[in-house]
Amino acid sequence: MIVVPVYNKLIAPDADVYFRRDQFRYLAGRASVDEKVVLIVAKNEEKREDMTDESFYPIGLAGVITEISNEGYVTVHTGGRVNIDTVSVNRDHSISLMLSRRPDLEDLSEREAAEKLARMKQAVKDFASGFDWGAASAAWIDRIETLGSIGSSLSIWLKISNEERYAVLAEDSRARRAELLEKIVYEFLEVARVTNDAATAQQKEYQDVYRESAIKKQIEYLQKELDDMHPEQISDVRKFERKIEESGMNETARAEADKVLNRLRQEGKNSPEAGLLYDYLDFVTGLNWKKQEAAFIDLAEAEAVLDQDHYGLRKVKKRILQQIAVMNLKREQSGSILLFVGAPGTGKTSIGRSIARALKREYVRVSLGGVRDEADIRGHRRTYIGAMPGRIMDGIQKCGASNPVMVLDEVDKLYASYNGDPASALLEVLDPEQNNTFTDHYMNVPYDLSDVLFICTANTVDSIPQPLLDRMEVIQFEGYTPDEKLSIAREHLLPSAMRAMGIAPGQMEISDEVLTTLISDYTREAGVRGLRKRIDSLCRSAAVAISSAPDKVFTIAPEQIRGDLDLRPVRHPHTPERQKPGVVTGLAWTQVGGEILYIETLLTRGSGKIIITGQLGDVMKESAQIALSLVKSMFPDKANLFAENDLHIHVPEGAVPKDGPSAGVTMTTAIASLVTDTPICPQFAMTGEVSLRGAVTAIGGLPEKLMAAQRAGVTTVFIPKENEDDLADVSAEVRAALQIVPVEEVSELLGRVGILPAETLIQVG
Repeated sequence: MIVVPVYNKLIAPDADVYFRRDQFRYLAGRASVDEKVVLIVAKNEEKREDMTDESFYPIGLAGVITEISNEGYVTVHTGGRVNIDTVSVNRDHSISLMLSRRPDLEDLSEREAAEKLARMKQAVKDFASGFDWGAASAAWIDRIETLGSIGSSLSIWLKISNEERYAVLAEDSRARRAELLEKIVYEFLEVARVTNDAATAQQKEYQDVYRESAIKKQIEYLQKELDDMHPEQISDVRKFERKIEESGMNETARAEADKVLNRLRQEGKNSPEAGLLYDYLDFVTGLNWKKQEAAFIDLAEAEAVLDQDHYGLRKVKKRILQQIAVMNLKREQSGSILLFVGAPGTGKTSIGRSIARALKREYVRVSLGGVRDEADIRGHRRTYIGAMPGRIMDGIQKCGASNPVMVLDEVDKLYASYNGDPASALLEVLDPEQNNTFTDHYMNVPYDLSDVLFICTANTVDSIPQPLLDRMEVIQFEGYTPDEKLSIAREHLLPSAMRAMGIAPGQMEISDEVLTTLISDYTREAGVRGLRKRIDSLCRSAAVAISSAPDKVFTIAPEQIRGDLDLRPVRHPHTPERQKPGVVTGLAWTQVGGEILYIETLLTRGSGKIIITGQLGDVMKESAQIALSLVKSMFPDKANLFAENDLHIHVPEGAVPKDGPSAGVTMTTAIASLVTDTPICPQFAMTGEVSLRGAVTAIGGLPEKLMAAQRAGVTTVFIPKENEDDLADVSAEVRAALQIVPVEEVSELLGRVGILPAETLIQVG
């Protein structure tokens, strides 16, 4: 038995198959008439020496050699189909097989087969009659006796793929196989007619269908030829075909892209929808669908990158290095979604770019401030005019990577509206259990976001919905101390401003005294954004002088600052030398850092009412009520004083809204100072909430508040005992400048400030 590999040749049962001697040299040399043959179908065109066990389809044909002609042809008459159970390519390139019969489904009668054959032979004759060689071919056509033979006879002219040829052999149904052969032959005839511009329209409906199919195939074929000849003029359809093929899309996305591409092909360039279809395909093929392999990141190198770009922020950098270490060990994206919270200008957004550099990834920033529409996150459905993808997928497409570092800026400034809740839409984006199949409405197919390192930023967590906040790990960005600001200005802000203004190194000198003055007298912030603006202004003034005298070194003196900036110094609150009874220094946290504020109290003749002013929020109003009740309980001998007078509590400045749960002890101390006529040292400041039991409870924002106290000249700060562990987050410079006293009870605090005897512990009630 001889095994003959066949490639790109149509073979079918009960047919005469012809082979050229030069095509199968080994066959002519050792074969003889009546010898059995097995035809096996190769998947790809390969030399016999390169064939392996996986090179063949699982169905073949048994046959017998009927003729070996002197003209160089070998004729094999095929019989039934066989299953190729096992195939082995031996070292000598011979092929060994294990076979079993594969019966046909006998659903085609001999009469129907004869009718189909007659129609097909007649169609071939009719086609051939239009050529000079038509008459000579009639006798050859008449000798064709089976449906399989007519397909095999035309095999070398058929413009169909190897898979389409194999599909005929693999079909079990004789009727369906006859239909496939019929379709192939008719399409061949129609393609030939179109190619030679000699076709005449057929009247039968099925032939019209075949003609349309043939024309489309011919157009595609010719278009591919043109595209290969002129790559710079490639058609949109062909361009997207290539992009889809090379994109590595998942099956769902590939199916959707193919569907839209077919619509673009059918609609044509002049269709009203062509632009929308083009934009969609351009977007989805521009995405990186291939999963990026996790790269090993050197921790020392990553730390050096972070230190190079940002001064300080030790806690933040430590957490980022931990994340990188975990990713190195697991070789995949892992860990919490990081939420950087802090005042403006503290480096929350800019450190995202440094993290991308440290990880050697692309960087994307998505601003969410003021977003009210859910579609900004999930995208618009393509049923709308002007539909576009959401900001998340748009950022992924623009960076060209599937694993960028994506900074979602200002997540605390998302707003719900009648267009939906964008904060809720972010839940799927940031949830590691869901974002591997994130579906943008515009794309309408899932995309894997699990490799994206999301970093969110906010000024405060108060306005972030709790379900969204639970998916993130909060990292606080405390404000910078004056010494840290000086280092940042000298090492980062000043060189950057000089480069931006075109000032070369050595052309301008700014002393540390000038920078210190800028920090202390011309900025009022926890971060360095305002400081950068002031340095930029000085550099612009210097640029004018340097342009006039480029050979001179421009030096800025401290007395020039006000003129060059055209600004008055910022008025920072400073504690006075003495204070009246009823006025106490408090500490507050704001979105631009810590501030000191004064709680002022006053008794006026009245009926025991309480008046609260200063645009206080509900929380501070409740703190005032608790403070009043607590003082009444602690000083029962002052009951007549409260009954015969109205108590007025005011918190300057009146034009600024204030709220928060940290002014309770300050209000309690101010009222106690007022009713006992005991002045409190202005250099004493305090923060903490108070309960009706007299306990001093924990507060937030302690580092910022202590920096504000140091800036204002405070010497002693009273804090809740529960916040004692938070002192580890306070810089050593601030801790050294202040005496920080933790207290647990209000009575202890009143004793330390001189309202009560220090050795007396007054119980509430």
